[in-house]
Amino acid sequence: MPQASLPVGNALNAGHYENFPVAAVALQRRLRHPVRVIYAFARAADDIADEGDATPEARLADLQSFRDRLDALERGDRLAGDPIFEPLGKIVQEHDLPLKLFRDLLDAFSQDVTKTRYAHLGEVMDYCKRSANPIGRLLLKLYGDDDPKHQAWSDGICSALQLINFLQDVAIDYRKGRIYLPQDEMAKFGVTESQIAAGRVDALWQMFMKGQIERARRMLTAGAPLGMALKGRIGLEMRLIILGGERILAQLHESRGDMFTQRPKLRAGDWFYMARRALFPQRKAEAATSCGTGGCSSGSCGTKRR
Repeated sequence: MPQASLPVGNALNAGHYENFPVAAVALQRRLRHPVRVIYAFARAADDIADEGDATPEARLADLQSFRDRLDALERGDRLAGDPIFEPLGKIVQEHDLPLKLFRDLLDAFSQDVTKTRYAHLGEVMDYCKRSANPIGRLLLKLYGDDDPKHQAWSDGICSALQLINFLQDVAIDYRKGRIYLPQDEMAKFGVTESQIAAGRVDALWQMFMKGQIERARRMLTAGAPLGMALKGRIGLEMRLIILGGERILAQLHESRGDMFTQRPKLRAGDWFYMARRALFPQRKAEAATSCGTGGCSSGSCGTKRR
C-alpha cells in the first residue's frame, strides 16, 4: 500500500503512508489543514485494510462504508459529526477535489485485502496508479495546478515512491502475506519466496534488486522536473520529497538490496543534505555542469552519500 514517509512528516504509507508530507512545515499554512484531512482519510482506510485481525470480509465491508460516505458527499450530504468525512466534505467543496481520486485510493486498499501477489510489472504499476498517484494529484489540485504535464510528472514521482516503499519493506510486507515484487522478474533471477522468508541476500538477489532500484530511480528522475516547475513552498516540498526518495534508493544500493538487516531510514545527516539541496537546487545543477566539463575529478559531485 502507499507508504508515505517523505522528508516532511509521515506520508504515502503509515504502513504505506510514510512518504506523504503530512502538514509539512514547507507547505503554505493554508494547505496544511486540507493535507491533514486527506491524510486522515487515507490513514484510516489503510488501517482498515492492514491493521488488526478482522476478516477479509469485514475489512471489505468497512471500506465499502467509506465508499458509501463518499457517495453521500457527492449527493450533497454534510455528514455532520463524522470525524473523517465532515472535514473531508468541506475541503472537497472548497478546493473542488475530484472524489474519483479518493475512490481510487479505496480500490487500492481493497486490493490489498484480496490480492497478495503480482504476476508482472504491469499489475504493480496498475496498483501504483490507484494507491499512490491520487495523492500527488490531490496535492496539485490543492495548489490550484491543473497542468497535464505537471500531473504526469507527479504520477511518475508517486509511482516511484511507491516502488521504493515496496523495496524497503519487502520483509515487512512478506510478514503480512504480501509480495509486491513482479513474480516473473523474481523467477528470471531465481528468487523464491522462501529466500524472502529467510532474508537471504545472495548474488542473484543483489542482481535482481539492482534492476528494481534502477527502475525506481529512472522513474523518480523522470518526474523530478516537477520540483523546479512548482514555485514557492510547494516546490520546496516537492524537492524534499524527491530527495527523500533518492536517499532511500542510495541506501538500498549501498546495502546491495539487503533491506532485511539494513532497512533504509532517513537520518539527521540525510535531512541536512536534503534541506541544503532543496533550498539551493541551482548548486546541484552547477556541480553537475562542473563534473561534465572536467571540473570534478574526485567524483564527489555524483550520487555518493554525504
